[in-house]
Amino acid sequence: MTKNLLIVTLLFFLALAPCVEARVILDINAPTLIQIPIVLPKWKSIDKTPSSRTAEAYKILSNDLSLSGFFRVIEYQTLRFDLQGREGIPETRTLQEWNSTEGDFLLAGEVIFAPETMNIRLRVVLFDLVERKYLVERQREGHVQNLREIVHRLADDVIQELTKERGVNTTKIAYVVESQGGGKEIFIADFDGTNVRPVTQNQSINLAPVWAPDGRKIAFTSYLKRNPDVYLIDTDGKNLQRFSSYPGLNASPSWSPDGRQIALMMGMEGKSEIFLVDSNGANPRKLTRGHGNEASPRWSPDGNYIAFVSDRSGSPQVYIMRSDGSEVRRLTYEGSYNTHPSWSPKGDRIAYCGRGAGRFQIVTIKPDGTGRKVLTPDSGDNESPCWSPDGRYIAFSSNRAGGSRIYITNANGSNQRRLTTTAKGGESGPAWSKRSE
Repeated sequence: MTKNLLIVTLLFFLALAPCVEARVILDINAPTLIQIPIVLPKWKSIDKTPSSRTAEAYKILSNDLSLSGFFRVIEYQTLRFDLQGREGIPETRTLQEWNSTEGDFLLAGEVIFAPETMNIRLRVVLFDLVERKYLVERQREGHVQNLREIVHRLADDVIQELTKERGVNTTKIAYVVESQGGGKEIFIADFDGTNVRPVTQNQSINLAPVWAPDGRKIAFTSYLKRNPDVYLIDTDGKNLQRFSSYPGLNASPSWSPDGRQIALMMGMEGKSEIFLVDSNGANPRKLTRGHGNEASPRWSPDGNYIAFVSDRSGSPQVYIMRSDGSEVRRLTYEGSYNTHPSWSPKGDRIAYCGRGAGRFQIVTIKPDGTGRKVLTPDSGDNESPCWSPDGRYIAFSSNRAGGSRIYITNANGSNQRRLTTTAKGGESGPAWSKRSE
């Protein structure tokens, strides 16, 4: 985060504001989630604020709320004609005039821009249209260059008010993009799929990015030196470091939650095994000792267990073991090809890629092997699931619309939507960062 990212951050409840009632709390993982209709009147430009700045902030926040999966956003352009032109924050006594919108909540806003300092301040007020009352006010402020970040934080404020948990609009997703000439590069995008920028530009094959727990580095597999080795790189693309380059395979890194160790697959003995290596690259030790090939280690959020893939039973299946390699047990039994495990940050479910009826699908299951649920039936091939840091969403790659692109879904499989916007596709292997606090 740059020093001038947020010049001032104001988060406050007005002294006379009543608390949001319990009825507003939403469970995005419920079997059936009814999206809450929320009205966004036209925002007001204060003083000499350009209307284009206000419109940009409005559109970013509207998209953030829609992308969250919680809300059915009702933008002002769709309202009754006499309501379309109403700008800014209404008085509580006039809330009955918005009954025709059929919204449960109204989120009104205003923007003030100071050209002499290039500072921009956003103010929003949330109203309950059902009970016709004021709920809360939020403000965010910073350099206009960081407008998207400011709005993302404001959207997270609103989501927290209505769900009792912050949103993930400040998170980022790393993923692989096919380049011209057959190479693959690592890119990063904001949660909403914008602000895309490259991390690697080495014209090699770079795969399987994962974030360090502190969000400062990404580990990945690369053929930069012809052998599949594990590298570390800063998220701005600087300070490339070869982390594991033992003879044979070095691939599929996974950081421990405390950042002290990296689990990865190595092919030092003619077949792939799961190893642990200290975060400084020293002290490699083998965890698995089965007769099959072992791959794709992924830590549990408490650091006590590692999920991985093994073909020791004759086909690739997901297994779980303690982080010292003990107490190995098979997790998946349905389907003959199950790979790419990913542990929910809440610890309650594991997502993986399972093949069924000739297609690869995203599946979740409890760590005890019960509660199996297919999230992507009849939607092309879907692979490489990864969880959001709050456990509410899963990102994955899918070719349902042609070339492979990055999608996200609610954790229960609802509200699946495309995240990336490139025309050619060729995107895979998403990895989700933690929140930017």
